[in-house]
Amino acid sequence: MRLDQIRKQNECTELLKELDHQKLLDASNEPERLDENLDNEDILAALGVEVDNNDENDITNLQNVKARAEIKAAEEVGKHKTCEDFEIFKPLFTNVQQELKSSIRATRPYKDDATVGEGYFFILSGQLIYIAELGETFISHGRHKDARLRVIYDNGTESDILMRSLQRALNKDETSRRVTDAIAGPLFTGEPGNAADASGTIYICRSKSNEAYISENREIVHKIGVTSTSIEKRIAGTDKDPTFLMAGVTLVATYDLFSINRNKLEKLIHRFFSPARLKIEIKDRFGKAVIPQEWFIVPIECIEEAVERIKDGSIVDYRYDTKSARLIKISDKS
Repeated sequence: MRLDQIRKQNECTELLKELDHQKLLDASNEPERLDENLDNEDILAALGVEVDNNDENDITNLQNVKARAEIKAAEEVGKHKTCEDFEIFKPLFTNVQQELKSSIRATRPYKDDATVGEGYFFILSGQLIYIAELGETFISHGRHKDARLRVIYDNGTESDILMRSLQRALNKDETSRRVTDAIAGPLFTGEPGNAADASGTIYICRSKSNEAYISENREIVHKIGVTSTSIEKRIAGTDKDPTFLMAGVTLVATYDLFSINRNKLEKLIHRFFSPARLKIEIKDRFGKAVIPQEWFIVPIECIEEAVERIKDGSIVDYRYDTKSARLIKISDKS
């Protein structure tokens, strides 16, 4: 096929004709092509090979070998297609790129940590990818655990690649990287940050909104925010604020911060729980649509555990699993 394309381009043929000692550019020298529908015996006959179908040791007598179609089906790695709801994921890619530039995130070689899970970001063949969904685990033909993934690419496409196929691709690519959840700077080093940006409060609240989904799941829908002002001032007038879902709130918990960069901390918490972000559109007082980013479908116990793990630095070893609604170790493949 490549040769055919070269033959069609005059510039290519002119460039290569002096090197073409085998006369490959001349299509008239090409032998007659075989019918693509021929079976193995017909092809061997065309090549002048006699086949003894009764000879069990004959190399052409294949036994216990799967048909190519069956192998292809078993090794299906998913096809790329346009991601119809890419607008939901686009902010995630934008945030990750910004966090990488500001050293809030880092990358490390994939082979140093070969785990794959929902909510993970990787760089594969120079492209940023996000694992949006992890399907049910099953046992493959090779007796390995596998699962179908929904992988979103930063170019607006997606695929339903198998987990082991993605792992093989990441291993094969020498430049593949895992995007970490680690955050550089004062949060983990214990060094004081900028005095104007080094203290505040983490606050967690529930909405009093009458929106159907929120009212039915009020106990697990939480806003996680960080503020440098007083809590009373921050939650005043929430019924006019789309970031508070245009409704009053109930304060659930607060945590005072000392010598911590609150902006980095807030980004870390939001990134950690991003797989559980509430997807909702609210109209402000002027009818403009707003998509709040600080609301998450997470039990309060998980938020409390995450805060404790931020304090002791172990948060980098965990991720939030939306299916089990708990924090699990990244090394835990279950």
